[in-house]
Amino acid sequence: MIHYDQRGRVALVTIDRPERRNALDHDSLAGLEGALGRATEAASRALVLTGAGGHFCSGADLSGVEDTEFVQALNRVLAGLRDAPFPTIAAVEGFALGAGTQLAVACDLRVATPDARFGVPAAKLGLMVDWWTVQRAASMCGQGTARAMFLTTEQLPGERAFELGLVQRLGGLDDALGWAEEIAALAPLTVQGLKLGLNLTEPVPPTPDAYVDAFRRAWSSEDLQEGLAAFRERRKPEFRGR
Repeated sequence: MIHYDQRGRVALVTIDRPERRNALDHDSLAGLEGALGRATEAASRALVLTGAGGHFCSGADLSGVEDTEFVQALNRVLAGLRDAPFPTIAAVEGFALGAGTQLAVACDLRVATPDARFGVPAAKLGLMVDWWTVQRAASMCGQGTARAMFLTTEQLPGERAFELGLVQRLGGLDDALGWAEEIAALAPLTVQGLKLGLNLTEPVPPTPDAYVDAFRRAWSSEDLQEGLAAFRERRKPEFRGR
């Protein structure tokens, strides 16, 4: 489900659930946590995160995300990518939706194919994402684009994401690995220190109480149950705001 390949000083981590377009469940999140730990223990100087079968990650596996334990596990992985003592690169092709976009923006850098698709379709399901993800996405691609992604569920093509600065290079996995090799050849203590400095320019403040309340309302709502049921039954949901 999660493949780990140490290629010299570069760690390659692959989400491999092609039958689910690499959607995340509890087991895959545990695998990603383990992979981040292995990369740190191996003194990796860069990590590339990608998906198998033509997609990066299509989001959360909706057959098992009805509880906040999934959200907590996802948040640990996002923090792990952000705080890893080496640069992390998301190599994106195909869908990077919902939790897939969250994984991508948690990485330091993104390489994507022109036809990759970023998006956060939470409003189609009755879900909410954490406040840090909203902040991070807005800082990377601008308030207007972020509002379109979050409030209207609009998807952002890879080429447009590159133009906006969300994606740093256009290309595939080989391009991401090549960039990681270049980074791995640089002075590791300098890179590590500069990553820390960059992270400190965007501190993670406590989530405001108003957002916490909104998050809890969404995750305990009838609308969430309706959204999940509609997804499974392949029909349009009828949200009632309760």
